[in-house]
Amino acid sequence: MTAATAAAGPTTAELEAQEARLQLTRFDNDDAWRLGSLLVQLCREGGHPVAVDIRRGEQQLFHYALPGSSADNDAWIERKIRVVRRYGESSYLVGQRFRDSGSSFEEKSRLDPDRFAAHGGAFPLRVVDVGLVGTVAVSGLPQTADHLLVVEALERFLQGS
Repeated sequence: MTAATAAAGPTTAELEAQEARLQLTRFDNDDAWRLGSLLVQLCREGGHPVAVDIRRGEQQLFHYALPGSSADNDAWIERKIRVVRRYGESSYLVGQRFRDSGSSFEEKSRLDPDRFAAHGGAFPLRVVDVGLVGTVAVSGLPQTADHLLVVEALERFLQGS
């Protein structure tokens, strides 16, 4: 992705390619710890005041709130995760599809915006030949930055696996 694309945000095609590429061969509690710890490290290095959340199914396996984050970030995480669970795609991709159609998620989804947020930062955890098994999410930065932070962590995680 170019610097200009990063500033404008990824395209729908780029988001779809990320989801196709960033699939795991397995995912257990120890993997959640390693991925979460990697995300926290990236956030510390970048000085990002975010909350980090990783779940397998309904079970929260990892949660950490960096300095500067608040309970509001936890509420955003919940809303973004609900979008991933409902649509099976990243919260950013779902929002982008609505923007591509000339509207917004809030206008056209018919879902309660107090419970669902199609803003970047929640990403599906998929295991190859299994499917969606969980979510990884961050909240605290602008939506494109939240999304790209999760993507970077997953890319690094997969390189180390």
